[in-house]
Amino acid sequence: MLYSIAALVAPAAAAALFAVAWPAPCLAQQTSKEPASVLDFTVKDIEGNEVPLSKFKGKVLLIVNTASQCGYTPQYKQLQEVYQKYRDQGFEILAFPANEFANQEPGTDKEIKQFCSANYKVSFPLFSKIVVKGEGIHPLYAFLTSPAKDAKYAGEIPWNFAKFLVDRKGEVIGRFEPKAKPDSAELTSAIEKALSEK
Repeated sequence: MLYSIAALVAPAAAAALFAVAWPAPCLAQQTSKEPASVLDFTVKDIEGNEVPLSKFKGKVLLIVNTASQCGYTPQYKQLQEVYQKYRDQGFEILAFPANEFANQEPGTDKEIKQFCSANYKVSFPLFSKIVVKGEGIHPLYAFLTSPAKDAKYAGEIPWNFAKFLVDRKGEVIGRFEPKAKPDSAELTSAIEKALSEK
């Protein structure tokens, strides 16, 4: 009788163990997915904290690669003014310092934050310095510039202060070259149009 019970219990235990172990690989496969929008990325802010961009869902975004020692650096002032004008309507500027162009952003995150605060009183979100072009490019910028995602706005970042306009759903709806001033009629009208679409 003891032999019969053991014979019955052993297969049942094995089956239970198999049932518990089996879903694990399936679960791992389900969690890895290709990003479909800007909101699917997580980045580090200037303080080193992880920030899921999904927190900006429902807002219009202007994503800019910035530098502290560039001829376009005074655009920080215009960016701040545009931010103050539209932020209450659901607008955010996300600034990503980068050093790919003539080493015009050599500082540490701490130095960059201090520079932006002291010189331009920047209050929009600043993020940790990243690579926006070439080897080591950050996944967010690989996504923004990839022809596979949207050929209309694709292509390498040419210089500091290139700008991507993103709608409330996280989709890129405009790209503006570094020389385009943040307070230009072209850019502000695009921002206003995006803000008008709920």
